[in-house]
Amino acid sequence: MTPRGVLRSGVALATIVASVLLLGASATPPPVPDDPADPTRAAEYWLDGARIREAWQTTRGDGVTIAVIDTGIGKVPGVFDEAVVGGTDVSGSGSPDGRTPVGAIDGNHGSWVASLAAGRGAADGKGMIGVAPEADLLSISVGFGAAAAVPFTDQVAKAMRWAVDNGADIINLSFTTNTLDWDKSWDEAFLYAFEHDVVVVVAAGNRGSGTNIIGAPATIPGVLTVGGVDQTGTASLEASTQGITIGIAAPSEGLRGVSADGKVIQWSGTSGAAPIVAGIAALIRSAHPDLDAANVINRIIKTAIAVPGMTKLPDPLYGYGLIDAQAAITADVPKVSENPMGDLAEWVRLFRRADTVPQPEPTAAPVEVPPLPAADAPTDPGSPLLPSAESLRYGTLPLIAFTVPGILVALGVTAAARRIRSARARTPHS
Repeated sequence: MTPRGVLRSGVALATIVASVLLLGASATPPPVPDDPADPTRAAEYWLDGARIREAWQTTRGDGVTIAVIDTGIGKVPGVFDEAVVGGTDVSGSGSPDGRTPVGAIDGNHGSWVASLAAGRGAADGKGMIGVAPEADLLSISVGFGAAAAVPFTDQVAKAMRWAVDNGADIINLSFTTNTLDWDKSWDEAFLYAFEHDVVVVVAAGNRGSGTNIIGAPATIPGVLTVGGVDQTGTASLEASTQGITIGIAAPSEGLRGVSADGKVIQWSGTSGAAPIVAGIAALIRSAHPDLDAANVINRIIKTAIAVPGMTKLPDPLYGYGLIDAQAAITADVPKVSENPMGDLAEWVRLFRRADTVPQPEPTAAPVEVPPLPAADAPTDPGSPLLPSAESLRYGTLPLIAFTVPGILVALGVTAAARRIRSARARTPHS
């Protein structure tokens, strides 16, 4: 891995840096111990590619707290011990301070994320260093998968509130649910964060792990969703996904991270792109403590580097473009009054608590119908073998009326026939 930054349309990093120097960028020594020749430090190509080293001339994140809601931040001397100022476990299987890695497979994930956001780095300028090396960290351990002792949605809702109540200025969420919708309990939890002026940074997810579309919490209005790019600034095919909720793109391939045992590993995914952006958000909040969360997010997206081929904003691959830490801190960006990534409160009003449309009231008076006449009193049905008035009226009498004349006619015809035969018998034959 060469110590090169994110490239834009094939333009070498050296050209970008040269153009910055021509604009009068500061050439003073870096304010943090930093040895770019160190192999580990050199592999952190995003420090130059996203202009983070330049941003360090202004701030390193002092006074800002980043909450990492993940599998727990390991106890690594020099990297995390001074950085982590508090923590808790919401999984039911970790330690009370949130520092015991949770999960046999993903246990190191939280440490990798934290080291990218605010790892301290060694005093001699070597080894892994985070984007905001003077920011504080909160470690909130959660458990992923079906084996978790507490339902995952409950864990996240509780973790969000704990982070806010314990001083988080920024919350990093490097996970996805692979579904567009989210549990209703997250409505209140995320609203709680937004109402307390917290920037929430979320990973978009990775195609390589089966995420073909962005899922919650990256779909929640108001969060800053981070898509991933490779070392050339091109949207990553495996270590990112796409969707209209992406707000910004950051490196997601060839990343470095410190495991819970202190070892530096290489990894990829928007799980790493998100804490890079969370660290830059910490730099902005440190340099501009007067800015609210909406304006921190606005600075990040308004100073993003456009990628050739982007036809609309936000772009489903890059959002508003590639992250630029120096510009996000120093550029003159007009303030906004609303979060450019959406309004969760309005979404909840429309889709969760929509007011019922009043039912129309009748305008005509009801029509009064006169009562029906009283029914006839019931009669004794009598014996079925004896004739009744009804059977006589409708049965016997009509039968007599038609039968008697018929009999008389038949008798008359018979008598006439007999007379004719008698008369023929008395007449002589010739």
